[in-house]
Amino acid sequence: QVQLVESGGGLVQAGGSLRLSCAASGRTFSNYAMGWFLQAPGKEREFVARITRGTITYYTDSVKGRFTISRDNALNTVYLQMNSLTPEDTAVYYCAADTLKYGNRPHVGDYEYWGQGTQVTVSS
Repeated sequence: QVQLVESGGGLVQAGGSLRLSCAASGRTFSNYAMGWFLQAPGKEREFVARITRGTITYYTDSVKGRFTISRDNALNTVYLQMNSLTPEDTAVYYCAADTLKYGNRPHVGDYEYWGQGTQVTVSS
């Protein structure tokens, strides 16, 4: 079992930045690939970014060049740095853990463990 707790969400103006954190506890953090997903009101949960155990990163097209995923295995934490935010980025953001450590796996069903989410609201 892995427990995940997100933090860092909030209200920000368009063009601003936020850094989300996801703290993991339980099994060895470095054994997992980690992902970030978002869910806007009335929509399906969708992939944002992923970082493998080997720190290879993947992003959905809409956030490339604006968002950066990173991890600190010593702190059991994964981050999502979000820059140049727009109102379309408004959503609940979730982190997730995947026992398959390599490759691009952008589907909700690929991840075994999920946090409770943190709200990000971008005002225009």
